[in-house]
Amino acid sequence: MEKNLLSLIAASFLALPLISQNNNGDSLFNAPIVHDVYINFSQTGYWDSLVANYTADVYMKGDVIIDGKSKPNCGLKFKGNSSYNNPSNKKSWKIDFNEYDSTQDYNDLKKLNLNNGFKDPSMLREKLALDYCQMAGIAAPRCAFARVYLNNTYWGLYTLVEEIDKNFLDDEYYDKKGNLFKGDPSGDLKWYGTSVSSYNTKYELKTNETQNDWSGLIRLIDKINNSTTTQLHDSVNKYMNTTSWIKSWAYLNLFVNLDSYIGSGHNYFIYHDSITLRFNFINWDVNEAFGNFNMGLTTTQLKNMSMYYINNPTNRPLCQKMLANTAYKSELTMEFCNQVENYFSNAIWDPIIDSLANAIRADVYADNLKSYSNQNFEDNIVMDINLAGGPGMGGNFLGLKPFIASRRTAVTAELGLNGCNVGVSENNFSDEMSIFPNPSSGILFINTNASIKNIQVISVDGKLVLESLNPLQKQIDLKNISSGIYFLRIISSDNRVSVKKCIRE
Repeated sequence: MEKNLLSLIAASFLALPLISQNNNGDSLFNAPIVHDVYINFSQTGYWDSLVANYTADVYMKGDVIIDGKSKPNCGLKFKGNSSYNNPSNKKSWKIDFNEYDSTQDYNDLKKLNLNNGFKDPSMLREKLALDYCQMAGIAAPRCAFARVYLNNTYWGLYTLVEEIDKNFLDDEYYDKKGNLFKGDPSGDLKWYGTSVSSYNTKYELKTNETQNDWSGLIRLIDKINNSTTTQLHDSVNKYMNTTSWIKSWAYLNLFVNLDSYIGSGHNYFIYHDSITLRFNFINWDVNEAFGNFNMGLTTTQLKNMSMYYINNPTNRPLCQKMLANTAYKSELTMEFCNQVENYFSNAIWDPIIDSLANAIRADVYADNLKSYSNQNFEDNIVMDINLAGGPGMGGNFLGLKPFIASRRTAVTAELGLNGCNVGVSENNFSDEMSIFPNPSSGILFINTNASIKNIQVISVDGKLVLESLNPLQKQIDLKNISSGIYFLRIISSDNRVSVKKCIRE
C-alpha cells in the first residue's frame, strides 16, 4: 500500500491527519455516518428481471440516490454467490454509475458494492476486518454502512464496499496502467504450464482486457513453484511485493478468514504495478472473518489456529514455499509480532466495536429482512452463539470480543516460541492516567507518571488519524483533525496500553 505508507510517513512529520483528503470516494468512506442509499426502478416486474439478469450477469437500468445526491440511469445487478442464494430477498448489489452514462460517477467512483451481511449475526465482521486493514496498512477496499431503500421501502442495513478498479489502483499505487487479476474462481497460484488457457479459467483479468497479456502472471507463478528453496526469496521478490502479501497473510490468519488464499484459495486481487513491475496483493471479500468459514475445524481449533496454518499445503504453493524458506518464514513471524503488538488487541478494538454497534443498532433492529434476530446481534458481539439454519446460515458464530482475546492469547504463545515476546494480555494502565481538557480543540494533555513512547488518535471506524511526534511531552495537538469522537491509544515505555475516549470540539 505504497500511497498510504507515504501518507503515513509525511503525516508523522507534519502532525496532520493520516487519511488523505483527496482520494476517490472520501465523501463516502471518510464520513463517520450511516449513509442512505435509495435504489429505484420504474420497470414493471423489475424483480423478475433482476433475477434473470443475475444469471446472465448483466446490469439493469435504475436510479440511485446517495445521501440526497441523485444519479439517474445507473447499472444495477445482484451480486455474490452464497450471499445471493440465501432465502431472504435482501440480496447484495453492484452499482455501476456509468454503465449507461459514460460521464457519470459518484465522488469520482465508477462502481460500488452493497453487501447484505447474510452470514453475520453481528453485522460488523466485514466492516471491522476492512477497517483493520486501513489501520495496519494492508491493501484492501474501504467500507462504510448504508441504509438501503428499494423503491422507497427500507430494505435493510448493508455494508458499502469500495470497488477494486482503476480508481482504487490510482489511489493506492499512483498507477492504474498495469494488469489487475482477480484470484477467482480458483486462483491457487499453482503451476499448470506456460499456456494461457491453463490459467484464464482460474483467474479473471479485470483491466487491459483487449491486450489480454497473461505473461506477467504466468512468470510469477513459475517463480513461486519452480524456484529452489534457496533461490525463492530473491526470485519471487523480484516479481512480487512480498511484503504486501506477508502483511495480508498474517492478517488473514489472525482473523481466521479461511475463505481466502490461505483456505479456500480465492477472494483476492493481485496487481502488476507498471512502475515497480511487481505484483501487489489486495484483499477482497472478507465477510467470513472471525472464523465464519471453518473448513471443518472446530471452534477450539479456529481460535487456536497456528500462525503457519495452510489448508492443503501442496495446493497453496505461495504459502508452502515461503514457509520452507528461512528468510520468508522469519519475515512472516515478525509481521505477526508487529500486528499483535500494535493492532490486534481488545484494548483497541472493544471500544471501536461498541461505537460501531451503537451507530448501527437502530438500523439493524429496523431491518426486517436480515437473517438473524436482534438478540443474535447483541449476543454475537460478546459471546459465541450456535444457531440452527440452512446451509451457510446456521452453525457456530464466534463472538467478536472473545475471539480477539482468544486469538491474541494463542498467537502470542506461539510467537513466544519463535523469538517474539508479546504480553499474553496487554497491561492496561488506564486507571493510572487521565486526559484534559476533554473535549478539546487544541492541545490534549496526558496526566500520568508512566513514561510514554507513543500516542495515537484513532477514529471510531478504526483508522489511525494522528500520531504524536514527541510523546515524552505527554500531550498531543488535535487542532488539525476534524471534529468528532476519537480513541486515544497511549503506549508506555514498558508496553502497557491505555485507551481513552476523547472528543475533538
